Amino acid sequence: MSALRRAPYHPLPMPTRATTRGDERTRLDRDCDVLICGASFAGLAVARELTGTGTNVLVIDRYEIGERQTSACGIPTAWLTQLDLQGALQQTFNELVIHTPYTTVDYRLPWTFSTFDYRTLCGLLADQATFTFETAKVNGRVGHTVRTDRGEIRAPLIVDALGWRRVLAAGANIQPPDALLSRGLEVHPHGSGTDMEIWIDRSYVPAGYGWSFPAGGEVRIGVGSFDPRFHVREPTERLAAELQAPAVRYQGNWIPHALREAVEDGVFFVGDSAGHCLPLTAEGIRTALYFGLAAGRELRAAVTKQRTVPEALGRYGAFSASHATPFRWMLRAQRMIPRVAPRLLAGSLRAMQSRRFLDWAFGHYLEIAHPRFAAAGPRRARLSVTVS
Repeated sequence: MSALRRAPYHPLPMPTRATTRGDERTRLDRDCDVLICGASFAGLAVARELTGTGTNVLVIDRYEIGERQTSACGIPTAWLTQLDLQGALQQTFNELVIHTPYTTVDYRLPWTFSTFDYRTLCGLLADQATFTFETAKVNGRVGHTVRTDRGEIRAPLIVDALGWRRVLAAGANIQPPDALLSRGLEVHPHGSGTDMEIWIDRSYVPAGYGWSFPAGGEVRIGVGSFDPRFHVREPTERLAAELQAPAVRYQGNWIPHALREAVEDGVFFVGDSAGHCLPLTAEGIRTALYFGLAAGRELRAAVTKQRTVPEALGRYGAFSASHATPFRWMLRAQRMIPRVAPRLLAGSLRAMQSRRFLDWAFGHYLEIAHPRFAAAGPRRARLSVTVS
């Protein structure tokens, strides 16, 4: 197991919550044309596509934009380029190193992968859109009225980009451990490294993997379990210790690994709320951007009267559903790999090192949500966000 090249460790102060509380939270009771619930990758991508329409767009989130990171923040580099988000880039990799108990393989990728700063990327993406932003906790929905801890908001067009809880769905949601969710936890010690690394080792989790993603001045070290009943704190701390890194600055989340309906009861569901996270790899950022752009373009067509609202909903729902096949095959692989004997898995990984196979496999993987989709939309001028 390779050790990280580490810079001296200096503990950071805990982040200060920017979101107002108590008496500082004024009443929020209003109408808007489009209400986007959730201000991370998916919600901001939707807002971006509505720029220039003159539409009254309101984005709400429990946290300030960019306040609460919930992922390892890595993405194919071309997505940052196509969306003019290079300012958030931290480190780029053209190889993937996979460790198992019986072998280590080094895969040279046909495209590069980059880690990025969450707060910076959210800010850059928000700068490409024009909308009003409010902090509010979403509690539910009745028809076209969304209920928050600050009041009720009414809109004919509503987007749920709030995450796996699918808060705005009509019925009760399945909760972990029964839901189709993985669980992940990572720590963010100061340090540096040159390799993007994965561990497929049942001594950490029976079904899942560990990772180490260097990101400029820190390293994101974590463990994800495909079985939500299996806790990952101890193996995360053990992996960090074996990499000679302190387990500090924890961050964890539930990760969906199955598609759900992207349209329900007149609401657009985007990102984790629609299961837009790839099984096996748990890569959900580029898919959140990808489906967010798709939803935003349908909403743009609806508000500019190019299509009716039912047509926009139907087209977006069909677009999401058209990706069911690759999601299904990746879920099958996710379920199969833990059943493969470790020595057989090691041999299979070594056999996959050929340049031709890697180009084919990773080329197909990128095609699931290719960055050319971002380029297909019109370039947006950077505009200001109004924060109430």
